[in-house]
Amino acid sequence: MDPLPLHTIIWLVCWSFWLFPFCASSGSRLLPDKPLSAGSTITSDDGTFALGFFSLSSSSTKHYYVGIWYKNIPEDNCVWVANRAMPITDPSSATLAFTSESDLALSDTNGQLLWTTNISAAGNSSSEATGGIATLENNGNFILQSSHGIILWQSFDYPTDTLLPHMNLLPGMNLRLTHKTHALQRLISWRSPQDPSPGNFLYGADPDEFRQRFIWNGSTPYMRGSIWNKNLVVGQYVESIKSTIYYELRTIDDEIYASFGLPVPGVSLLQMKIDYSGKIKTRVWNSSRSKWTDLWSGPNQECNKFGYCGPFGYCDNTQPIVTCKCLDGFEPNNKQDWTASRFSQGCHRMEALRCGQGDGFLNMLTMKVPSQFLYVKNRSLDECIAECTSNCSCTAFTYTNMSIDAINGDETRCLLWIGDLIDMEKLIGQGETLYIRVNGLSDKKGKSIVLKITLPVVSSLLMIICVWLVWICNLGGKQRNKKIWKKLMSGTLSTSVELRDGNMKYPFISFKEIILATNNFSSSNMLGHGGFGNVYKGTLEDSTEIAVKRLSKGSGQGVMEFRNEVILIAKLQHQNLVRLLGFCIHGDEKLLIYEYLSNKSLHAMLFDATRKSMLDWPIRFEIIKGVARGLLYLHQDSRLKIIHRDLKASNILLDAEMCPKISDFGMARIFGGNQQQENTNRVVGTYGYMSPEYVLKGVFSVKSDVYSFGVLLLEIVSGSKISSVLLKADFSSIIAYAWSLWKDGNTKDFVDSPIVGGCSLDETLRCIHIGLLCVQGSPNARPLMSSIVSFLENGDISLPTPKEPMYFVENNYCADGAAENTVNSANTMSITVLEGR
Repeated sequence: MDPLPLHTIIWLVCWSFWLFPFCASSGSRLLPDKPLSAGSTITSDDGTFALGFFSLSSSSTKHYYVGIWYKNIPEDNCVWVANRAMPITDPSSATLAFTSESDLALSDTNGQLLWTTNISAAGNSSSEATGGIATLENNGNFILQSSHGIILWQSFDYPTDTLLPHMNLLPGMNLRLTHKTHALQRLISWRSPQDPSPGNFLYGADPDEFRQRFIWNGSTPYMRGSIWNKNLVVGQYVESIKSTIYYELRTIDDEIYASFGLPVPGVSLLQMKIDYSGKIKTRVWNSSRSKWTDLWSGPNQECNKFGYCGPFGYCDNTQPIVTCKCLDGFEPNNKQDWTASRFSQGCHRMEALRCGQGDGFLNMLTMKVPSQFLYVKNRSLDECIAECTSNCSCTAFTYTNMSIDAINGDETRCLLWIGDLIDMEKLIGQGETLYIRVNGLSDKKGKSIVLKITLPVVSSLLMIICVWLVWICNLGGKQRNKKIWKKLMSGTLSTSVELRDGNMKYPFISFKEIILATNNFSSSNMLGHGGFGNVYKGTLEDSTEIAVKRLSKGSGQGVMEFRNEVILIAKLQHQNLVRLLGFCIHGDEKLLIYEYLSNKSLHAMLFDATRKSMLDWPIRFEIIKGVARGLLYLHQDSRLKIIHRDLKASNILLDAEMCPKISDFGMARIFGGNQQQENTNRVVGTYGYMSPEYVLKGVFSVKSDVYSFGVLLLEIVSGSKISSVLLKADFSSIIAYAWSLWKDGNTKDFVDSPIVGGCSLDETLRCIHIGLLCVQGSPNARPLMSSIVSFLENGDISLPTPKEPMYFVENNYCADGAAENTVNSANTMSITVLEGR
């Protein structure tokens, strides 16, 4: 028999290192009573990925790690490593198991902690994970979940050197590019092919500008990607796999992530990886050749490294021999170095700029534009040119119409460069037009002369025309808008077209669109109903899900509510306020269109025995804090001071992530800058939530909302409605019940029984204390929302002692005590003031 070829022997030896010690499998899940040790693995249900212990070293002293790898790929198959910086020396003594705090931890028999998920340090209650499991998904994500299905931790949030794609309809990894509330995410290379410990190279977004990505060698820029341009989604057809790879930006919780994938299933495995040598690779597994094929790899030339060609030099990738060149009108700073292929000193202008004396712009096509740009928002092309022309330090600009910044309402992108231009490339068939500032007389091709002559003339004409049009439009438009606004305020506006034609800048959705979206207000689409009309779920043509409030015809209060909502539509924006997408007036129909929130109202979830289990204490506490932040925004941080006047559980909506959003501003009032309170003869609100001074005297202020918040807080902690304890002897409401327990030192008996075992007792008791402070009889005794937010977010702040609250109850509750009635007039109310005990 012929001996085995050398390359086959090498392959078998390397593969044996990967195989050790994967002999047994324990399915796709890790359970609290079944730790993972050397000799067993977890495998995804479809058999693509495995998780367990592995070693790569061929030396006598081996290091072992816990990681995730492609199960059926023998070469370079690892995609994630847990204990990169803390290798295991004796795998027989190490286990991956649940701790008493419900974290996952990798430790040895000596008790040394090598790695942990550390969910408790992140602020999650260990009770969330009680009875939970850890699962290896088919997309390669290792997820730690609570028994309620809540994701407590996932490996996709902690990438190592590999970014896994969206493939075969499975979600992939998202690399965080901005850092509003969480740290940036970066891929970190291995130290060597046999050492997965953190290496020298990192890949991720520029911390100061997410539109461009870098590879760093330590803290030094090594390579910079092109600036993300034009679209949220960019597609690239790849001939070798006969498919299009897409790269996209997506916004999740106000932060921007980058991801990539394949729009159609059935293609081999795809990944993006930062190599130990500093290359970022997008590659696909070629099953026919049993090897990875690079679809893109960079930097692929020495010339493409960051700043390699120096200031005002660029790397020309359009020629057979890739080399550095100077921009037109520039020459090397050191010609001898340039001849010897030493380009770092870059280039300089052959003729100095004469600022304000006829400077023009020379356009260079298909360029990777320089680094260190200044982003100027909301600029037209002419305005962008003017921005650069008026600044003598501006050396170049580029301008693009794009959709990425439509997130912030801006579809233009004007980038300016001040001083030296660093890290440019001339590309083939892609890239942007870079406008380089030059002297008008020095442009041999005459481009800057043309710009110098035509741009001022065209700009002047356009300015004259625009000024004339604005003057004409304002002359008639102001009067027309005043009439339209007057109609809106009086409730006599008949059609949405009047608003649209009046250029009032309010979002308009046609009645026909709403009819189609709601299936003609089908009863199967109804989400609920209130005092002002029904609410329907709908889906617009672009697949946007909406909630449509159809105000009752002929309702005077409905007209007033509609007016209030429209007035506030463009003035309030906060993550804890529901977003009003638009409105429609069609004959007698008055409709308000909101974002659709899948978990509906807090009332529907908190007081429903079948859904209440989804609201464990950490979620309830986040809801409390979210509502508090939303109220603080209304009272203090928005452009207007808003008193909501109808804060209650049914007006708190929950999105898919259980984030609370205050809704229904129909009863809201706008206060002036120094206004502290207001009197009214028309008391509106809901029994139990209204403050004593509002009920008895018609006086309302920010402290009225504080009272309502206190009632809501007590409902969330107890899981009971304001009136539900009326069935218990001696207590008129949960306020009276809470005060009695607090006074006797038995406050923990107030906590909703389903969450008692898994809640933080300090947090729940503190919330009850805060709730009692909010429902005190005197408005002056109640804290402001700014203090309440501080109380909730900082447990070290001492709380004042509450005084005994006043108790209110409606005389004619329904038999079950659960009715929620809206009061519209002081003349229709029946209020009993009960003596405090």
